[in-house]
Amino acid sequence: MPGTTVVIGMGNDARGDDAAGLHVARLLRDSLPPRFLVAESPGDPMHLVATWSGADLAIVIDAVSSGAAPGTVHDGVSPQFTRSWQGSSHALALADAIALGAALDRLPGELLIFGIEGTDFALQAPITSTVQAAIHETARAISERLQIG
Repeated sequence: MPGTTVVIGMGNDARGDDAAGLHVARLLRDSLPPRFLVAESPGDPMHLVATWSGADLAIVIDAVSSGAAPGTVHDGVSPQFTRSWQGSSHALALADAIALGAALDRLPGELLIFGIEGTDFALQAPITSTVQAAIHETARAISERLQIG
């Protein structure tokens, strides 16, 4: 998909705040022009690599647990920083997908990462109000970035 921008929301709908990235993707799917590919991912590294492969820009949104205040939005995170995030419900982390993409020479031209600080990742937990607010904040920030030109 050369020349494209891909937005990928990661997460698990059954794990409370872990669904944050999925919800951002759903909001953006309904509001961005169709020239932007919006995808959802359960966090499988090969799925991420296949989705962003060949893109000029890939924006990935995931729930994180770094010790910051719940609802904090980490914007423009360095791919190296993702190793310090505790995997919410993903067996493998975003950092593993980045390493796999690099090894296969299948990274996007630019990778922009947003992390939403979660607090409740329990099975069947609802998304907390602070994370719900951060979901909307993140969707607005990404939409503003992509509406250039």
